Amino acid sequence: MPQFTHILFDLDGTLTNPRLGIGNSLKYALRQMQIDGYSSEILERFVGPPLQDGFKNLFGLNERNTNLAVEHFRTYFGEKGLYENEPYSGITELLEELYLSGKHIYVVTSKLEKYAKMIVRHFEFDRYINDLQGAETTGKHSGKGQLIAELMDRNRIRPSSSVAMIGDTHYDLIGAKENEISAIAVGYGFGTPDSLNACNPDYMVESVDELAELLLG
Repeated sequence: MPQFTHILFDLDGTLTNPRLGIGNSLKYALRQMQIDGYSSEILERFVGPPLQDGFKNLFGLNERNTNLAVEHFRTYFGEKGLYENEPYSGITELLEELYLSGKHIYVVTSKLEKYAKMIVRHFEFDRYINDLQGAETTGKHSGKGQLIAELMDRNRIRPSSSVAMIGDTHYDLIGAKENEISAIAVGYGFGTPDSLNACNPDYMVESVDELAELLLG
């Protein structure tokens, strides 16, 4: 079994299921922008990449309207959507076991850092994690590879197969490869099997139980 010393978790779709909160925030933003006629499946494509990319690429908004839509999204999310969210079953127990076993635990997310910290505190994950890296307000420097690199640099973590990035989308897996660390794909989040397999992850698990078995042995 692999021995991981430093474990980086994605947040949305890996530690917590944000489907309701992100969906309601997206609907609020689109109402404010007077955009309708979109499919419910579009939500799946908003989990993972920066918000700016979602509004720009999926709705064809220009820069000004993209920024406006992001602000509307964050208005709802910061008041309500943040807490329309729940940890996947078994995640809190897994974090506790990892912590007690001496693993170094981190969160790396494309979510705005201040919101990520609020969610981590709300679910009391902060008692287990060493550090968190999220995106800045502008959406710049929010690629997963960049965020992983920032966290690794700040914590003086050297690239190694004993360092792992765990996530549910190809953004997480590509970011891991860019930083020369192990890539662990989880199949219970928002990524499709095809998109995850295309990244050739080092490990693939389908449940939190399987993840625990891989990380704890």
